[in-house]
Amino acid sequence: MAEARMRSPLGRAIGLGSAKEGVDHWWLQRLTAIALVPLTLWFVAAVIGLAGADLEAFIDWVSEPVSAVLLILLLIATFYHSALGLQVVIEDYVENEAARLTLLIVMKLASVVLAALAIFAVLKLALAG
Repeated sequence: MAEARMRSPLGRAIGLGSAKEGVDHWWLQRLTAIALVPLTLWFVAAVIGLAGADLEAFIDWVSEPVSAVLLILLLIATFYHSALGLQVVIEDYVENEAARLTLLIVMKLASVVLAALAIFAVLKLALAG
């Protein structure tokens, strides 16, 4: 303990960084954002193209392998990107440690469950066509 008091404030702070986790989180957030740009543009164009179509035309569209794969990639990127963003918000603004941990667990479980349900729905439609 005496050694810690003899060090300068900079010396004490040097070892207290994010343990390199922050950089990985930041890069993943940027990569998912970059992936979402073309996927979202593709999805918007597809939805515009399907405007006024009936359910059978939509199922035919989802049944195409490229459409199904791109839709699943869009879902994965969207849920993962949103989970990364919500994690930052929770970590930055929830001060109570127990509440923060609980919210992080609930948010991550909800993201996984909702993504799995959405992917299941795409696969069910794709395989039905």
